[in-house]
Amino acid sequence: MTDVLTQSFRFTDPRDLTDLRTYIMRAKSIDDGAIRLQASGQVLAAYVCVLRPRILGESTPTILGLRTMALAEPAQADATVRLASVMDRLARSGEGDVELPVPPATVSESWAGVSAPRSGWEALGTLSDDFLRTAAESGMAEVAGVVPAMAGAAVVNTARAAVWGRELEGQPGLPAGAAFAAFALGFLGGGSHQVFRNGRWFRLSGSRGHVLVRTGTGLGLTGRESPR
Repeated sequence: MTDVLTQSFRFTDPRDLTDLRTYIMRAKSIDDGAIRLQASGQVLAAYVCVLRPRILGESTPTILGLRTMALAEPAQADATVRLASVMDRLARSGEGDVELPVPPATVSESWAGVSAPRSGWEALGTLSDDFLRTAAESGMAEVAGVVPAMAGAAVVNTARAAVWGRELEGQPGLPAGAAFAAFALGFLGGGSHQVFRNGRWFRLSGSRGHVLVRTGTGLGLTGRESPR
């Protein structure tokens, strides 16, 4: 993603920068990779990757986090940049600042080219945040229990694929990794998340953000539309 016209994003409230910093810090603790910043009009969509297949044929689903924020001025941008680059710019922000310069150096990430559909979602019901939190904590404990100390990447990836690729209890087709993403990105509070489906895509939507799940091992999906 290198289509960048906007040189900086101007937010409506200084707290938006604080919220973005927290979101990115959480994302970096999961996968110190990249963030896709997609602005259209006065809405900025910030995507991060929580889980993805690491090797060919691996059963780990592709799971993305999404937060949308209001912009004070119209902007046009679609850039995938390093999380560390954005954090560096946020670290320079002072109290009351509302502007975030767009890092000039972009990176290529396979997950950033996989965008969820904008329309055609079927509502499946709701899941309580407590249910998602319990599922996430149970899965993390299971992964920790089966991965030995000093395990290699292949062993860790296999364990994660087995646990997070498994269906959530009572939710056919929805991987447990969706609960992990909602928990790890700080989307869980004391409320609930709506569940939607569109083909091989699932979406969890709550007041703090969205979790997008692309089931299956392939990344060869066309389309670049995203939920707002």
